[in-house]
Amino acid sequence: MSDSVLNISSLERTYGEGKHALTVLKDAELQIKQGEMVALVAPSGTGKSTLLHSAGLLERPDGGDVYINGQSTAKMNDASRTALRRTAIGFVYQFHHLLPEFTAEENLMIPQMIRGRDKKLASARAIELLDYMKIGKRAQHRPSELSGGEQQRVAIARAVANAPSLLLADEPTGNLDPETSSHVFETLETLVRETGLSALIATHNHELAAKMDKTVTLQAGQVVDITK
Repeated sequence: MSDSVLNISSLERTYGEGKHALTVLKDAELQIKQGEMVALVAPSGTGKSTLLHSAGLLERPDGGDVYINGQSTAKMNDASRTALRRTAIGFVYQFHHLLPEFTAEENLMIPQMIRGRDKKLASARAIELLDYMKIGKRAQHRPSELSGGEQQRVAIARAVANAPSLLLADEPTGNLDPETSSHVFETLETLVRETGLSALIATHNHELAAKMDKTVTLQAGQVVDITK
């Protein structure tokens, strides 16, 4: 467990009660080491979102535990979970969820300033990341002035602005055309590889999944490694 950035242990999650109860996760186990990229390929309705939300401390499981950097979260109160989520976990979704009234730079500055970083330092970090993502020239543009691929690159940069150790992505290229999707994923992969991030990336794209270290799916509520 000590070398795992994410360790999901005996996770249980059931929705509803009695005859209407639906068990989504049952004794689910998953470990992701530092620098490891794991693809989560699973059909809709199998618990993919529940697993990601549990891993990201957005949802409390009914049983089991989620360890982040070796730290148990099962008994944490909401404030402690929020604090850990802000510092250790970055999120990228299928839709970019950028704040439309702010520039790309400002979208990266806001989460840093919420964490307490000085405005000047937050700006410098934002520009550094946007340059790294090859969209530094678009720093002063609002989301509506960016292409879909550029918006998602900003979203990825924002997710790592506070230097998390774990990146969780839910179909991060799902809204993009195949060529743009490939370019955005290459940028994401480079970022993960060069910074030593750990990543759990849900995708329906088997070509992208094949580029990661291993591929897992969900079967009967359990995480199954299907790496070829």
